[in-house]
Amino acid sequence: MGMIEVDGVRFGYDEAGEGSAVVLLHAGLADRRMWDHQFAALAQHHRVIRYDRRGHGDSHAAEGTVSHHRDLLALMSALGVDRAALAGSSMGGAYALDAALTAPERVTRVALVGAGLSGHEWPEPMASDSREAMLAAVPLEKLERYLDHTAERVDEADVRAIADANVRYLVVGPHRTPDEVDQDFYARALEMCENVYRRAWTDPKWTEDVPDTRHRLAEITAPTLVIIGLEDGSGLLKLADRFEHEIPGATRLDLPDTGHLPPMERPAEVTEALRSWLADQEADVTR
Repeated sequence: MGMIEVDGVRFGYDEAGEGSAVVLLHAGLADRRMWDHQFAALAQHHRVIRYDRRGHGDSHAAEGTVSHHRDLLALMSALGVDRAALAGSSMGGAYALDAALTAPERVTRVALVGAGLSGHEWPEPMASDSREAMLAAVPLEKLERYLDHTAERVDEADVRAIADANVRYLVVGPHRTPDEVDQDFYARALEMCENVYRRAWTDPKWTEDVPDTRHRLAEITAPTLVIIGLEDGSGLLKLADRFEHEIPGATRLDLPDTGHLPPMERPAEVTEALRSWLADQEADVTR
């Protein structure tokens, strides 16, 4: 594990291997540990970097106004990475797209794994189902105090309840139950999600500078791989359709019986897909 200071913020990161650079971007419900399998495997042939976004894992708190894709590009520069392939899970995928649009010359490929999209509003029924799950876990008045940072204290039972609601709805998926997934995977996803909410409710308040990427997918020039678990939320499945059809030349891999975190739930399959995706890049270079 390493720590690096970028624009006055200290980020936790790991780096291994040699060769063309690959940066792994974690989901909002997790931290960089979600890429354990891919990090170790891809480092056999590539320089692989994974890091925690501000307010996640080992990285310092987010304060003021934050731009996650600019953090990504600045961190690449700090590590001496001019160009890299980006693999992003959930909102990590959204930030990979934002970086590819901001600095296309620095992004060689993009892999979107159950990815979000900056500026996107979640459609029904996903929006209402997700809200219902959150409110069933923590009452509205209490949840608002946590979000506003006006609660006198954070109840650990609420941290666990809100994390469990998120993991059940997204990571497991709205049409499966927790006993249908590997229990070690479930426990690891829950532990990471608890850490996310604990910090979100106790770290200083911050705001995100969110670009509107919704109508710019056709501008993506980097070869793009779309990976989606078919048990993911309906809104994410629809986004995968958009990515496939609107990003020029995008290819797609569907993973049956898989929820929102395929790198953890189906590590071997995702690793092999990323290996092939990166091998195509190496073949392009040698042509």
